[in-house]
Amino acid sequence: MERKADISAEAEDVISGLHAAGIQIPTLDNLAQYRANTRAGYAPYVEQAIAAFDGEIKDIEIAGVGCRQLTPSTWSQNDGPCIQYAYGGGYVSGSNYEDTIITAPLAQHSRARVVMVDYRLSPEHPYPEPQQDMQRVYPVLLDVYGAQRLVVSGESAGGNQALALLHHIRGNGMVMPACAALLSPWCDLANDGDSHRFNDDRDPTLNNAWVELAASWHARGHALSDPGLSPLHGEMGGLPPTIITTGSSDLLLSQCLRLAQRMRAAGVDCDLRVWEGMWHVFEFYPIPEADRSIAEIADFIRAHL
Repeated sequence: MERKADISAEAEDVISGLHAAGIQIPTLDNLAQYRANTRAGYAPYVEQAIAAFDGEIKDIEIAGVGCRQLTPSTWSQNDGPCIQYAYGGGYVSGSNYEDTIITAPLAQHSRARVVMVDYRLSPEHPYPEPQQDMQRVYPVLLDVYGAQRLVVSGESAGGNQALALLHHIRGNGMVMPACAALLSPWCDLANDGDSHRFNDDRDPTLNNAWVELAASWHARGHALSDPGLSPLHGEMGGLPPTIITTGSSDLLLSQCLRLAQRMRAAGVDCDLRVWEGMWHVFEFYPIPEADRSIAEIADFIRAHL
């Protein structure tokens, strides 16, 4: 098959492999095994990221919440920035371990310490328990680093967490972080938008059946339009400068476009990056596009600190 223009050979190989493997949808009966399989599947990428990381990785606790802290050797104790990061996985899977694939190079490129929050998962701990974990960590980091050294970030469900945290910060009169970085944020659990139709079979990692199941487990009877669950429906005014990344094959492309539009309409400095041919959180895979995207996110962060 002829290679598509503007997509690396490595990306095409990954796309082919993901489509061949298919998208597995968890059930209540196999959820523990599903989580274990997901962790094991990404383990080789995680170990590569850890081996390439020049710095310290350790598990810590903040306000009773477990966290993983990555500190690059270039980080400055006196004025180095800190990124509060939320991992992805639809609120039903994922962990700080898997997301080291993204946070290790992000810490390296941005020269920032990254604090990954080990928030609780659904359906055992549905909304708003995971959000409360993020909310407990932020005031502590704010006291330690100050707002101008803080960044809030996350991917997919972690992007939902990061955006919801910004709304919580504003609603409780706390100082906003310097900026935010959202990678394919799942910001509308109602899963509306054109891309939920035209990318349902094109995204090799995510489909509507998966996100609808995850939304039902996490919402546990709450209205999916509730801004606490779907921060796309919340007010955007007063949020910090934000970069959003997505891809033309991302199932959540429309959510990212609508979020950027709403932010800009509210006067927020929003930088939207749509990558040709890329899928949901493509930054999770060993391809040149992922390296470039993470480097661009790091440049955005450094420019706003």
